[in-house]
Amino acid sequence: MKAAVYYETGAPSVFRYEDVPEPVVSADELLVRVEAISIEGGDTLNRLRGDMSATPHIVGYQASGTVVDVGANVSDFAVGDRVVTLGMNGSHAELRAVYPSFCWKIPANVSMEVAAAVPTAYGTAHDSLFEFGRLSAGETALIHAGASGVGIAAIQMAKDAGARVLATASSAERLERLREYGLDEGINYREDDFALRVRELTSGQGADVIVDSVGGSNLQKSLLALAYRGRCVSFGDAGREESASLDISSMRGQNQAFTSYFLGAELFLGTRAHAVIETILQDVAADRWRVVIDRTYPLADAEEAHAYIESRQAFGRVLLIP
Repeated sequence: MKAAVYYETGAPSVFRYEDVPEPVVSADELLVRVEAISIEGGDTLNRLRGDMSATPHIVGYQASGTVVDVGANVSDFAVGDRVVTLGMNGSHAELRAVYPSFCWKIPANVSMEVAAAVPTAYGTAHDSLFEFGRLSAGETALIHAGASGVGIAAIQMAKDAGARVLATASSAERLERLREYGLDEGINYREDDFALRVRELTSGQGADVIVDSVGGSNLQKSLLALAYRGRCVSFGDAGREESASLDISSMRGQNQAFTSYFLGAELFLGTRAHAVIETILQDVAADRWRVVIDRTYPLADAEEAHAYIESRQAFGRVLLIP
């Protein structure tokens, strides 16, 4: 099979489009012929400096496709099922082996391309806002990287829940586009100090829930934008800053909470998150949530696709098509 691989981590130029052995499916796995690959933020970070499980390495969390083989112990899926899959790596290829607990059937009226962009973005947004952020109607939510896949999902969900929605993005144009998804107030982080701007927009109170995918110094400033009893949920390092210590001294006197979140752990350790994503897919089928795909590239052009994402021009998800 063909795959986008690399032999060392680094810039998008490390990608090579090569023939590699097909995955070997265990009795507990499915084999899926990949038809659409959503490039997740973690994919670009892993390519940049992540661990390599093999050499050459096939990066990638998420892809949709058709089941072409099932292991002897798999009972809930059959050959021919349309599915969207998650895994720690292996999405940037024509075939991937996955476990049923990281696999969902795609509703009949949802395309492969749309489904490919759902589990990570919408599952992370939902858990960040509600399971860990405990967002309720009437509160204020601040969504960082509002034009990202998670950002667009979180804006829709927060607005649907009756919250006031603030978001950051890199330009006035991108912020304006976000209004149709439920954004109330946008903050251009290149022009404004977002922590100060949040205080201004909330009459000094701050945001009740902050969803931070950026990390680094941005995360430190997020803590300064929290309201009394506010909750900050951190799940990414899109800012590409190396990990640094976090000063939480401002939080204790305000009874604030900080949660570090990883969707994969929720899927590994229980069934709740799997059921949440299954419901989200049904909601996408019912047009409750809109999935935004910026553009698609052939799998052979993985280098170009990753470079486009890192240029911070994308609005929504970028897909690869084998």
